[in-house]
Amino acid sequence: MKQDNLIVNKSKAFALRIIQLYKYFCEEKREYVLSKQLLRSGTSVGANVKEAIRGQSKADFIFKMNISLKEASESEYWLELLHESGYMDQKQFCSIDTDCVEIIKILTAIINSSKEENA
Repeated sequence: MKQDNLIVNKSKAFALRIIQLYKYFCEEKREYVLSKQLLRSGTSVGANVKEAIRGQSKADFIFKMNISLKEASESEYWLELLHESGYMDQKQFCSIDTDCVEIIKILTAIINSSKEENA
């Protein structure tokens, strides 16, 4: 695997940001439920990308990338809830949501191009 794989790098950086955000919610905001959901989905994106890269077939790769996409979409939902419920200010939300949306776009492009290659 190449060391400069864009989605691997971005999904890992996103997971690290999510971990820091989770710590912030627990320590500063005393919010544990929504942030735990975000922690699970946000760190799962990169884990599934890594699994996809080691997939047994092109179909397995596409399947795992789709799971990553679903986890990224779920993360976007939890971020929206945390923002709209007042746990995150606009600046905090925009910063990490931008990363999440970018990952969703990259994953969508990877899945679409892989499906075209597989057709």
